[in-house]
Amino acid sequence: MMESTILVLWCLISSPMITNGDDDMTKFLPPCNYSAIYNFGDSNSDTGGIAAAFYPPASPSGNTYFRRPAGRASDGRLIIDFIGSNFAQGANFATGGATILRPKESWFENGVSPFPLEIQVEHFTQFKDRTSYFYNQGQNDVALGIQTLSYQQQQAAIAKIVSQFISQVRILYQRGARAFWIHNTGPIGCLPVTCVKVKDPIAGYLDENGCVKSQNEIALQFNNHLKGEIVKLRGELSDAALIYVDMYAAKYELISNAKNQGFKQAFEICCGYHGIGYDVWCGNKGNVNGSEVHAGSCPNVTSVISWDGVHYSEAANQWIATHILNGSLSDPPVGIARACHNRGPSL
Repeated sequence: MMESTILVLWCLISSPMITNGDDDMTKFLPPCNYSAIYNFGDSNSDTGGIAAAFYPPASPSGNTYFRRPAGRASDGRLIIDFIGSNFAQGANFATGGATILRPKESWFENGVSPFPLEIQVEHFTQFKDRTSYFYNQGQNDVALGIQTLSYQQQQAAIAKIVSQFISQVRILYQRGARAFWIHNTGPIGCLPVTCVKVKDPIAGYLDENGCVKSQNEIALQFNNHLKGEIVKLRGELSDAALIYVDMYAAKYELISNAKNQGFKQAFEICCGYHGIGYDVWCGNKGNVNGSEVHAGSCPNVTSVISWDGVHYSEAANQWIATHILNGSLSDPPVGIARACHNRGPSL
């Protein structure tokens, strides 16, 4: 019988056919015997952490699947819910608004979580001394940089953010973790809450799909640096399996081909009103062009990619989960069912 392994998810971010993407070398390896799954991340994978610490999201969040608010920034399930459906045990330490670096902001002022990655790892240490991990974090660090730093300062900050991330991977390794499934950050320049505020852009400001090019360039630089450091770490942690998952590619593919995948245009927001000079967030009341509005759910949420302008709908989350779990967007190209097998430092 195989020794059990704990899987660590880093969702920086299930299909029943979770092994189809395995390459010729890995598809003959035996499936991993994961004893548990542990997730670290932000609101992309928070299933109730920040709601338990502060205030739960209001209706209509959660209505599609749970029929009530369920601590998730979506109408229903997140990507981690589809991943986790294959596991019987584990825990989720992700919290909405979390960052990799220690925050200098406040939850009450601008929604930044007081539980950055370092604290999430400490929570895990107090909870369990061995695990396997998923990581899905980095978007809030990039987003805060876009809001507060110049383009050059954002570029300079990338190395610091990635260095802190890698240090937390080392800590988890020292505490027994051996299988890591690490999502990179998504195309932040494609968030509808940003794109709908762009009016009369100069040539080259938006890409061919209507996303803010400079913001996506920062996300890609972050991802490239992260990938390079993970490759180096494979040589250092020779008995660990570190899988780099290209969440950016999955999300950008969906946004680029929204209509071909059964969705409406990519920047439609299901719950909320956002435009130049106004933001009425999902579940709230506000004023738009002199009229009071209530931000409720759209009638056909299954055909919309964006739930609230920042987070994805359950339908989009399921589409993304299906496209990453088979390993076709992973480095090395191994599905999650066999992600415990070490492939060494080379790509």
